[in-house]
Amino acid sequence: MTQDILLKMFGMVIVPFLVVVLIMPYIKKIAFDINAVDVPRGRHKHERVTPKLGGLAIFIGFLVGYMLFGTHSATMNAVLIGSFIIILVGVIDDICNLKPLPQFLGQLFAACVITFYGQLLITDISAFGITINFYYLSYLVTIFFIVGCINCINLIDGLDGLSGGISSIYFLTVGIICTIKMKFGLDFVLTFVMLGSTLGFLAYNFHPASVFAGDAGSNFMGFIISVIALLGFKNVTLTSLLIPLLILGLPILDTLFAIIRRMLKKQHITEGDSFHLHHQLIQRNLSISQAVSIIYVIDGLFASASIMYVLGDRKLGYIIYSLLVIIVLVIILRTNIVFDHEKIKEKFHRKHN
Repeated sequence: MTQDILLKMFGMVIVPFLVVVLIMPYIKKIAFDINAVDVPRGRHKHERVTPKLGGLAIFIGFLVGYMLFGTHSATMNAVLIGSFIIILVGVIDDICNLKPLPQFLGQLFAACVITFYGQLLITDISAFGITINFYYLSYLVTIFFIVGCINCINLIDGLDGLSGGISSIYFLTVGIICTIKMKFGLDFVLTFVMLGSTLGFLAYNFHPASVFAGDAGSNFMGFIISVIALLGFKNVTLTSLLIPLLILGLPILDTLFAIIRRMLKKQHITEGDSFHLHHQLIQRNLSISQAVSIIYVIDGLFASASIMYVLGDRKLGYIIYSLLVIIVLVIILRTNIVFDHEKIKEKFHRKHN
């Protein structure tokens, strides 16, 4: 690797980081002025009114980083248009609390821009020696993937430093993979620019947070995560779609558990609750910082498995992944993340007494 590449990597991280750190106080003031704030209530863990426009600062850092280090292309046009849609809908939601349908339509529109205009498509998926080709379903599969990534990060955004930290782990992991494989395309640039932007945000978002990402921020991070995965899939940086799925293992599983849990309780899948993994850890008398650190470690193991997979040591990657599956099963059995064990016990005692 040349010195020029190393300097570029450093610049792509440090410039967006400094931009976000420097503009965040102004973004916070704007958030208070337009009432884009989060008022403590219900299942919220914070104790004071907190501005929600941190995602706007991340977006600005991203734009500055791209303008300095990126190159113009039709694909990047699609990314910029989609990003603007996500941020616009997210900021409106952070101010007005939109209903789920307008939010979903915004996500769908942004995903369509990436697939139809940007032509970033999942044409097939390969894992464990099996390949499935999607042919004409590629558009639907890709749209589902993008919207899924957006909502995975949105749903896990429940504690200080959580969504930004998990996103940063993803960006760092893909950045390492790009560097190892000596692939310095658009995915390489977006990965390190977003790493700098999210780290700048985390400077204000670690517990106790003085600013939240808001829906604009969590949706934007999830959107760019999906774009980087698609770019890596297209450029053979991520040799299989299994890699980004492995890196996102924890938020994907948490989202899946939330859907199953709400279906079992006959709730709408968009209805919020306090049974996510981070809530379960807090209920076991862990501090917010301890709960977030545990999730970082588990997510880091998922990331390590994907790096091992890329390096060619797939056996070790599978071993780490198997251990993670065991950990997840233990978490399911020991918490109420899927089943409400207390209610199950109550029903059992009523039936047998």
